[in-house]
Amino acid sequence: MSVSVILPAHNEAEWIGGCLDALLASDHPQVQVIVVANGCTDDTADLARARIDAAATKGWELSVIDTATGGKLSALNIGDAAATGAIRVYLDADVVISPALLGQIAGALDGPEPRYATGTPRVVRAQTAVTRAYARLWVTLPFVTRDAPGFGLFAVNEAGRKRWGDWPDIISDDTFARLHFAPAERLRLPAAYDWPMVEGFANLVRVRRRQNAGVAEFARRHPELLANDATPGVGAIGALRRLLSDPLGFATYAAVTLAVKTPLFNSRNRWVRGR
Repeated sequence: MSVSVILPAHNEAEWIGGCLDALLASDHPQVQVIVVANGCTDDTADLARARIDAAATKGWELSVIDTATGGKLSALNIGDAAATGAIRVYLDADVVISPALLGQIAGALDGPEPRYATGTPRVVRAQTAVTRAYARLWVTLPFVTRDAPGFGLFAVNEAGRKRWGDWPDIISDDTFARLHFAPAERLRLPAAYDWPMVEGFANLVRVRRRQNAGVAEFARRHPELLANDATPGVGAIGALRRLLSDPLGFATYAAVTLAVKTPLFNSRNRWVRGR
């Protein structure tokens, strides 16, 4: 089944090359890759275009749409309008997939029933001690270890994509897509992908605040889909176990959680990523 990979990218010159090189190392034979360089002021688009010949040699189609309009959701809509594949893979530009993942997605979504799929996420080892400590706790959370969270990469088949029209102007696009599917319709595949966490305490607070705002916005605008969120909480016993097993990780995670509730490191940019 044909696959379209939609890759929105805003000033991703540091990441786009590695993302596309890993994607082009996949084995799947029939792939359309659409890079939507949105509002870029760096050479993201040029770096993507530099891989067009490598894609053609592989028998793939790689196109780069350079638009002055910024915003990830606008980029997703532009990419969807250009996509022809029955399977849509939505990939962040800072994600590096393993060679087997694209083929596993294509196999898992090759069917008439609506399905959502992602790989097994791996958080890249951070450069800063505070992010490493935060990540140690974060990767143990049920949202990460269970179900199919899809942060950085998720895919739907044709029947699944028909569950919504254009992408709305919403902060958390991955939550929006994931919760259009019941838990039994979501697939977590064994092949991995690498996802980097932002560096430093201030950036962790900014991004966590955005994530929280995205979840709250989704709950407000789409309460009918909340029943599809089957992720359990940590609970008091789970929190105690994490505290005892990694006091520094627990303290760092708790400090970020508390700082989010204050004006500390506030940003007016609702799309802040901290990079």
